[in-house]
Amino acid sequence: MNEIKNFYEFGNTTNPKNIVFLLHGLGSNGQDLISLAPYWAQGLPDTLFISPDAPFDCDMAPVGYQWFSLLSRDPENIQAGIEIAFPILTAFVKQQAERFGLSLSKTALVGFSQGSMMSLYTAPRLDEKIAGVVGYSGALFGEEGLLQDPDEFEKPPIRLIHGQADEVVSVSGYHNARDVLTKAGFDVSGHTTPGLGHSIDEAGVQSGAQFLQDIFQ
Repeated sequence: MNEIKNFYEFGNTTNPKNIVFLLHGLGSNGQDLISLAPYWAQGLPDTLFISPDAPFDCDMAPVGYQWFSLLSRDPENIQAGIEIAFPILTAFVKQQAERFGLSLSKTALVGFSQGSMMSLYTAPRLDEKIAGVVGYSGALFGEEGLLQDPDEFEKPPIRLIHGQADEVVSVSGYHNARDVLTKAGFDVSGHTTPGLGHSIDEAGVQSGAQFLQDIFQ
């Protein structure tokens, strides 16, 4: 069985009060989003930031990793890939929380693109409510279950951030995720940015920082 074998850390690595998991996008690695940690750690000195390499080698590039394949963009295939990665990510999150004697309520998921999709799918399906989710440039999968049986899911607060000019994951993914999650009873906040493509700008970084400070205060 595949597992998360490598990850990067920044922040309080001895006795953290909280853990933020940073989940990268297709073809990248854990070094990508850990670059956010030094900025965010300024307002979260008791937090450990952990950024893992996704568990599968990227099948669309000679280097990098993926949470699931995008050789087929069919939503059913994407959903199937997310469902395969879900228990792998869940096991890693629980393992790291247990490593420091923390409950899942002291953890948060932050994802970009594929990592955002994984975060939005995973958080409601954990057996304990986490502190929150920040999803950059992502989309929501598994929405049917959320709408049909909303009481069966955990509902952490969620912040969604997306560029209006995103050429990889359409900004419609933001609007759909926000609508569905709100209907299912989640507390959803966030914004879209005019002219921004498939990336995170300074306003998005600051919004994510404020959200994390608020949920861990």
